[in-house]
Amino acid sequence: MNTKTFYSNGKLLISGEYVVLDGATALAIPTRFGQSLMVEAIEYPKLIWKSFDEQGLVWYEEEFSIDDFHSDLSKGANDTTLRLIQIFKSVKQLNPSFLNSNSGYKISTHLNFKKDWGLGTSSTLINNIAQWAQINPFKLLETTFGGSGYDIACAQHNQPISYQLHDGKPYVSEVNFNPSFKEHLYFVYLNKKQNSREGIKHYKLNKPHELMLNDISKISHKLMSCKTLSEFETLITLHEEFISQIINQQPIKKVLFNDFNGSIKSLGAWGGDFILVTSQGNPEAYFKNKGFETIIPYDEMILKY
Repeated sequence: MNTKTFYSNGKLLISGEYVVLDGATALAIPTRFGQSLMVEAIEYPKLIWKSFDEQGLVWYEEEFSIDDFHSDLSKGANDTTLRLIQIFKSVKQLNPSFLNSNSGYKISTHLNFKKDWGLGTSSTLINNIAQWAQINPFKLLETTFGGSGYDIACAQHNQPISYQLHDGKPYVSEVNFNPSFKEHLYFVYLNKKQNSREGIKHYKLNKPHELMLNDISKISHKLMSCKTLSEFETLITLHEEFISQIINQQPIKKVLFNDFNGSIKSLGAWGGDFILVTSQGNPEAYFKNKGFETIIPYDEMILKY
């Protein structure tokens, strides 16, 4: 049986949200959570697709004729189906010889995190499909979901990275970010998935000044080599203030957690997904009391390297 399996890491953007699009340096971290793609060859020209969630339950299934990727099939199809057709049309443009025979594939995707968590359901899929089709995943992202590409870089790297765009080209360096105070770091889920494309659209209305980009890049570099929790807290609070000015939104701590004894930073598009929390003791009781049930310690979220 001709079966291939591909795997990609999920991601968290620790610094540089929004401004990474305009060339600021970002610190990003691959997670222990990710997504696999299993591909099994079959003898007829169809893609038989099944997507499984973290509990092993099917959340999406569909059959495609290979011809669907040459035609304009949009009537009555749901969003996931339309998105997959768009992805495979882009794949065919980047590699015209892909899916060209009379055979097809049985495909299954397997998440090991809740798909609402915002850890990279799309980016891990794009990177896995790109590996399978032997194309550039950054190019595939560009023609499908868009964005800076830091999530694709996390999908491919097994340790924290510094990420920067120069003239649209990604520059990725692995960094040794392993803070000595990590037992005081937690990730809290805000109970809603954030649409980063909407966040990016809003950001583009308020382009930041070059000096602000430089300031945020400096914060990213300082975070990478930060030695103490108090310095880390100062840096993430300053970062929140800068982004707050750029996108004209209040930091999440002021909006929801003003009485919290610790620092809080949004990760990625503001208003949803995970936040980064610093706390001397376990902050579980505080957040659960406010209705936020998912509190993950740093070491349980981040990919070990």
